[in-house]
Amino acid sequence: MTYEEIKAANNRIFERLSILLNTMPDFVTAEMVDELTRQFGLSVEEAFSLLICAALGFDTENESDNELWRAYSPFMLHHLDEKTFTEDPYYRAVKIKSGKTLGEWEIREDLLAPFTAFVCDDPITLPDGRIIPQIGYFDCEFSFLSVLQNGREWMTMMPNELVTQRIPIKKASGRVCTYGLGLGYFAFMCAAKDEVESVTVVERDESVISLFKEMLLPCFVHPEKIEIVSADAFEFAEKEAPDRRFDYIFADIWHDPSDGVEAYKRFKALEHLCPDTKFDYWIEKTLKLYM
Repeated sequence: MTYEEIKAANNRIFERLSILLNTMPDFVTAEMVDELTRQFGLSVEEAFSLLICAALGFDTENESDNELWRAYSPFMLHHLDEKTFTEDPYYRAVKIKSGKTLGEWEIREDLLAPFTAFVCDDPITLPDGRIIPQIGYFDCEFSFLSVLQNGREWMTMMPNELVTQRIPIKKASGRVCTYGLGLGYFAFMCAAKDEVESVTVVERDESVISLFKEMLLPCFVHPEKIEIVSADAFEFAEKEAPDRRFDYIFADIWHDPSDGVEAYKRFKALEHLCPDTKFDYWIEKTLKLYM
């Protein structure tokens, strides 16, 4: 494919996947996969790929559609082992009774149906310019924590949260700071590391802090390492972080690229204030692709 053809193909894949993931991520069912594997002798992976292809509106009988799908799907679809996530230290330690509330906030356990499609990592870029979204699925039910504000989903512990934070967690050492609290996964995993001295979490929402302290922090293995600072992340980055002399800072205050690009740029512009600090940003590869 030419550069322009690859660019057009990238756009087609991302546009159609966006619609699928936002409107019908559970389009593929266990019954549909089972029928294809029984009738045609396909593997689970082959059946899922064909069904997702159809859900995206591609026709494998059409030469152009078939070529595009074969160029992207082998690098895009991932049959995941749920034990990789359910045996994660955070998942094992943080046990919350579903439906527990604090004011306008609620923590509950949600379930992914088998073969529900979800983003499972930053996109990858191949040498020829193809940009490949990373889509995962399980062949069984998968439970995960969700936080809702006034009934609206605010934060989840979907697999993508774990996968996209593995490298920053591995790199963290010494005095660590993170902008954004969420469900505390980054703080939990960093505090569990011997080479991490302390974890300062900057969060501006008092309700989120209260929720965390009451429902989540008691489950943590090393709560004594964690300091919660109620402040605006950008003000803290500009006025307080330089004097704190952190060894590592990780920013994660956005939900996705739509609200993350501008925040990412603002944080990057402040890096020079902490010249001896190492910085990382959640889904940075994805943010750069959107930029």
